[in-house]
Amino acid sequence: MASKLTRWIVALAISGLMMALVLAGAAKAQDAVGDWRGTLSKATAELHVGLEITAKPGGGYQGRLISPDQSPAWLPLDSVTLENGHLVFSGARLNGRYEGWWDDAQSAFVGEWTQGERLPLVLTRGKAEPRARPQTPKPPFPYRAEEVGFGSAPGVRLAGTLTLPKGRGPFPAAVLITGSGAQDRDESIMGHKPFAVLADALTRRGIAVLRTDDRGFAKSTGDFAKATSEDFAADTEAAVAYLRGRPEIDGKRIGLIGHSEGGMIAPMVAVADPRVAFVVMLAGPGVPSRELMTAQREAVARSAGAPPETVARNEAIMGRVETAMAQAKDWDQAQADAAKVLTDAGMPAAGAATTVKQLSSPWFKWVIADDPRPTLRKVHAPVLAIDGDKDVQVVSKQNLPAIREALKDNPDAEVLELPGLNHLFQTATTGAPSEYARIEETMSPAALDLVTGWVVKHTRR
Repeated sequence: MASKLTRWIVALAISGLMMALVLAGAAKAQDAVGDWRGTLSKATAELHVGLEITAKPGGGYQGRLISPDQSPAWLPLDSVTLENGHLVFSGARLNGRYEGWWDDAQSAFVGEWTQGERLPLVLTRGKAEPRARPQTPKPPFPYRAEEVGFGSAPGVRLAGTLTLPKGRGPFPAAVLITGSGAQDRDESIMGHKPFAVLADALTRRGIAVLRTDDRGFAKSTGDFAKATSEDFAADTEAAVAYLRGRPEIDGKRIGLIGHSEGGMIAPMVAVADPRVAFVVMLAGPGVPSRELMTAQREAVARSAGAPPETVARNEAIMGRVETAMAQAKDWDQAQADAAKVLTDAGMPAAGAATTVKQLSSPWFKWVIADDPRPTLRKVHAPVLAIDGDKDVQVVSKQNLPAIREALKDNPDAEVLELPGLNHLFQTATTGAPSEYARIEETMSPAALDLVTGWVVKHTRR
């Protein structure tokens, strides 16, 4: 399944993944019908996968696939075949394909899932159950939750949820800004719903919260693939304008809370609109994106246990990719040169094509040239910037000092490193993205208390 991890780590897939298939025995035709489950594992994620196969009335099979760590929605498969123990299924919506063989010793199909890159996947009998997420808010709520929609740029209508404390108001409010990658209003990742948890905590403390699906994703319209951070900033400005038009909201007490890339967008909007009451940067960047991504790739590789020589090799390859793209005469040539660097380094052609496509997006071309420091120097609203010391996506020891320096002339700026927390502000062991799904905690109570307490303090009349 496609991961929703933030695009800060889009350039990590460097080395190709190979595996030896264990082929033994054969499965009877009727053995394919039913529920199957497995796990896709890589350095940056671990995802449970569920497969349901049913028999077609006229013969043959049909099926659907689910990744409960990411979404409760089933995705239909276009083709499911089983012949002499050889199981193959694929889905155009997934842009993925599985091929495996029945192994009597394991009572499982042993094979490989291909979706840009190849990953081993063993399917055994049983349903794929979602992991426990005890912090996800469940009704009844001691506040109102309203489905809302409003316009932004031409062709863009944002859909979201507005949570309002009980009473008439007018209430202070916060707009939540997601990290990179197509995100829903809850910033759902690996079964976690961080923004639902954060909105719940804030609204219980008297703060109205607006969170929306990214443009072109879930219930929001627009073209996500063509959007840049500037477009997401425009969407945030539209969210603030919408709140100012609501009678329950105090227009003078509307602030921004951004996570990861959202922590870059929030200062951009605050500079453009001096009426913004406060800014909270959750693992936001403080150094130029190219420097951040270099540190990120190295930190993620180390957290996954990669030896130093592998980390150095991968970084050298990415350096050649960036050089090839920078020196090419035109963009088509840049993509071809970058793909050749990756395939020469051993990456499968499909994986190289996917990586280069992501590196060639309007978003990446914009963000790779960004330096957040000049914008941060212009922010006059109160700022809280926090990051976990185990964050390997936005490395705290690289970014927090830069944020502190950029905000040194802001008398109401607080920059804090939180011990033991990762990029999602979970209590973590290594900080590796592969831990996100395994950790039941969605957001550390200490981080939640810090953010909600700071916002309450800075929105008192």
